[in-house]
Amino acid sequence: MEKVIYLLWRDPRASRAEFDQRLRDDLAPRLVELGALGVQLNISDEAVSAAAPTVSATRPQTEAFVSLWLHTANAERRRPFDDAVAPAALRFAAYLVTESQPLANTRHPSAPGQRTTGFAQVAMFACPPRLARAQWLELWLAQHTQLAIDTQSTFFYVQNVVARALTFDAPPFDAIVEEGFPQEAFGSQSGFYGAAGDKEKLRRHRAAMFESTQRFIDADRLDVVQTSQWIVKAPR
Repeated sequence: MEKVIYLLWRDPRASRAEFDQRLRDDLAPRLVELGALGVQLNISDEAVSAAAPTVSATRPQTEAFVSLWLHTANAERRRPFDDAVAPAALRFAAYLVTESQPLANTRHPSAPGQRTTGFAQVAMFACPPRLARAQWLELWLAQHTQLAIDTQSTFFYVQNVVARALTFDAPPFDAIVEEGFPQEAFGSQSGFYGAAGDKEKLRRHRAAMFESTQRFIDADRLDVVQTSQWIVKAPR
């Protein structure tokens, strides 16, 4: 089984509500019908507009993500899924990724088709030119993972390492990270960093995260998008 992540750009002639409805009501059922082993939607909708700041190195910034689990991502077998995604957005980019879940969502699981509580932060970044890929992976996956879990209020944490881009014009990302934050993190730095009512703890957690991430992420090669998440069909 392979995981493919599609980045979708909304046609500015369509409202966010229209885009949201098209993805949830038309695209998602079609992908299930085509035989996807798992389908997940992440949409930057009105529900998360005040959740947390976004970071935009890529312009225009993507507003939705579709994650598919397939028997194979080979071009011929994937083409029906590409053809289904294409009319739903102005543009899309696709990546084959290897997925790791250092923190599974056992605290706030949602029923199929229901919105996951809180918000899902999706971060995309590239390996800095100053680092060899092996060194970059060591800093991120081996050294940063537990620190991220310990200093934030996340209830799920998914690390997707990009194996290769599947579309010719895909932005040059090497990583796509998904993190679930609870309702109390909306618009609240202390809630985001798991430090409610404790200014010193907030300071420590923010400093630790900044110190760790700046070792393997360059700010000018980073995008962060806040989304609502729907597990349409849990992968099997």
